[in-house]
Amino acid sequence: MRIVHYGHACVLLETGTARILLDPGSFSEGFETERELSAVVITHQHFDHIDSEKLPALLEANPDAKLIVDPGTEETVAKLGLEFQVARPGDAFEIAGTAVNAVGGEHAVIHQDIPVIPNVGFLFEHGGFYHPGDSFYVPEQKVDVLGLPTGAPWLKAGEAVDFLRAVAPRVAVPIHEAVLANPAMHYGLFTNLAPEGTEVRVAPRGEAAKL
Repeated sequence: MRIVHYGHACVLLETGTARILLDPGSFSEGFETERELSAVVITHQHFDHIDSEKLPALLEANPDAKLIVDPGTEETVAKLGLEFQVARPGDAFEIAGTAVNAVGGEHAVIHQDIPVIPNVGFLFEHGGFYHPGDSFYVPEQKVDVLGLPTGAPWLKAGEAVDFLRAVAPRVAVPIHEAVLANPAMHYGLFTNLAPEGTEVRVAPRGEAAKL
């Protein structure tokens, strides 16, 4: 089993029988050149996990690839006119001979004022690799390799450490890290959730800012 990390949440998993691309989102680069994919799998609807502009062309270039999405992404891919399969927590199926279990069900809480959306984690080959999406769901199965969320508006480093300890994989591969170098997502969150009368103003680096 091998993986290729295309940045942030996007991972190509090669199992020996299948080539499965997970969460090709807008913060990831290079995945669109992949060919001979068995499936494209989406954990949830956020743009950093599904690039709606690149996805149709990717699937057109990989005509044998199944598109598998969580329930919350169903409307998005339907609007794109794509054929897809919905995976729900508890589902078990195969992709080109590779065993897949869908687990979890909910995105981690970003803030109490933001509704929680669906999020499905995927276990491959009975725990050989686990991609949790945006969640800290701990599966029942023993996990060999874990895609470990590293930076996000919903994530504290201490929570990621606790998740890592709870899953206790043989190998942890840090993913979901792009926001550490791109704070704009956090700035937007602060702006949207700021109290009335408060302006969030980003000061440019190395320049005087009149406040």
